[in-house]
Amino acid sequence: MTDKRSNKYSKPSDDEIRKKLTPIQYKVSREDGTERAFDNEYWDNKKEGIYVDIASGEPLFSSNDKYSSGTGWPSFTKPIDKEFIVEKEDKKLFRVRTEVRSKYGDSHLGHVFDDGPEPTGLRYCMNSASLRFIPKEDMEKEGYGEYLELFEK
Repeated sequence: MTDKRSNKYSKPSDDEIRKKLTPIQYKVSREDGTERAFDNEYWDNKKEGIYVDIASGEPLFSSNDKYSSGTGWPSFTKPIDKEFIVEKEDKKLFRVRTEVRSKYGDSHLGHVFDDGPEPTGLRYCMNSASLRFIPKEDMEKEGYGEYLELFEK
């Protein structure tokens, strides 16, 4: 799916981000925080749609790839397009993990682990506070119509 669409995503200024985000959204996405398990907006969301970066709007994950991991955070087997994901080594918490950030918004999204289900064996464990959910029925009017093909059977 990668093409010139990435040109329309960029990181807003910190002032813009502070005005737009709630304190928990700012702490998680800008200061590498983590929200509480089972006490976040999307951990149990079962609606069809896509999840985008809270700051830049980059399309990140599809509900088609979301599954119940039992962790209390939204978990996905893969991103919509690796174009919008950056993986970094994270040595916090006394072990090495792989942090996941949005490419253009540079938002801390969560971590990826190799204990997920098939077909990828990966678990992208994300923070709801770094994401905005766009329901399938709103994708066209929100500017994400090109991603409706993800939901064609």
